[in-house]
Amino acid sequence: MTAPATTPATTPTASAATTPTTTPTTTPTATPAASPTATPTASAATTPTATPAATPVPATPTLPTTVVSGFLGAGKTTVLNQLLKNREGRRLAVIVNDMSEINIDAALVAGQVHLDRTDERLVEMTNGCICCTLRDDLLDEVARLADEGRFDHLVIESTGISEPMPVAATFLFDTGDDHSLLERAHIDSMTTVVDAARLLDHFDDIAELAELGIGRDESDVRTIADLIVDQIEFADLLIVSKVDLVEADELARVQALVQALNPDAEIITALDGDVPIHRLLGTGRFDPEATGAFPGWAQALNDVPVPESEEYGIGHFVYRSRRPFHPARLAATLDDDCWEGVLRSKGFFWLATRPDVQAIWHQAGPSIVLEPSGPWLAAVPEESWELDDDERADLERRWDPEFGDRMTELVFIGIDMDQATLTAALDRCILTDNETAKGPRHWTRFFDPLPAWDTNT
Repeated sequence: MTAPATTPATTPTASAATTPTTTPTTTPTATPAASPTATPTASAATTPTATPAATPVPATPTLPTTVVSGFLGAGKTTVLNQLLKNREGRRLAVIVNDMSEINIDAALVAGQVHLDRTDERLVEMTNGCICCTLRDDLLDEVARLADEGRFDHLVIESTGISEPMPVAATFLFDTGDDHSLLERAHIDSMTTVVDAARLLDHFDDIAELAELGIGRDESDVRTIADLIVDQIEFADLLIVSKVDLVEADELARVQALVQALNPDAEIITALDGDVPIHRLLGTGRFDPEATGAFPGWAQALNDVPVPESEEYGIGHFVYRSRRPFHPARLAATLDDDCWEGVLRSKGFFWLATRPDVQAIWHQAGPSIVLEPSGPWLAAVPEESWELDDDERADLERRWDPEFGDRMTELVFIGIDMDQATLTAALDRCILTDNETAKGPRHWTRFFDPLPAWDTNT
């Protein structure tokens, strides 16, 4: 495959994902071969596998927490500064990444600031609020603040390069020891700040985060678009910031796009980070079973109407095929020029050369990752299936006499996409009647230039 660095920004490029990624996303994935499940549907398993099961909020009061995510420069800190100025008497604990960016000077708190010199990561204000930088162990930090019992609300500013799902998981997993947050704190809102002036440009940037010097480490192959899509899709509130830097039509286009990516999220605009406090604190919006579980692509895959805007060119379509892709023709199409306008695509597919593996298709902006999810149910003995009644009924509706549950289902979301051209290009990747008739044994001899997968993990 063409390396991302040398591929035009409008053309997705395949990344060598040899093992299923651990990067949390909203992708529903099949379980490993030992416990296969049906292809996810709205009634079955569209909840991300990385998300823990819902845990009821205990009867005793726990510390409500708002998590604020967003890419570097999106305006998270501006929102936090406005919140500190207009907290309406609430005692807030704020965990931030860079204390120097938080406005705690005399103009903000009228000189009522005390710096605890024993721990320079802690700034305490005599008005009852506290700020501390994000430490390596978020769980311990939240537990400490919750145990003090003197705060009305906790606000966490995630790093600009982090996905929100792991932060949510910190609150929802039962660690089985004294570190668990289940009886101490709960998430009130997962909020993402989106930069109206730069969002669309980010979808054209092909550079990986590591190349930009902002990755988690030197091996971070995520692009800005990968990260931003994760942050948008796992949110119950989307704050579109810097609205004064764009024209009205551009702002409307940005709002329409984020709504298509996350139809269930509340969307508001903010000038200079000014957000009504009741939209950030005490909202009760976060639902561990729903937030992030049904982004736009998953809803479209399950034939749920997804918001569109003909006026601004925002649209989506679903591509389906029972036959597998020919790997060489698919690889060539990934380097084709038919992808213009496609900002997000996701779903499941199968390759003729790897007929027993259900694969995940994940594209954001100019990069695409094709990786294994697990076996198709048709490839494993029925006695090893682990399906509830609803999943089995859905499987029966989708079962094909020849291919079983094997099929390709891809959702494309973008601006001014050429659906006919893209559909025709994908159709050319599907096996012909003659190729299909030769059967799987013949298929495995096809030339396959796509990255190898490790399906034993």
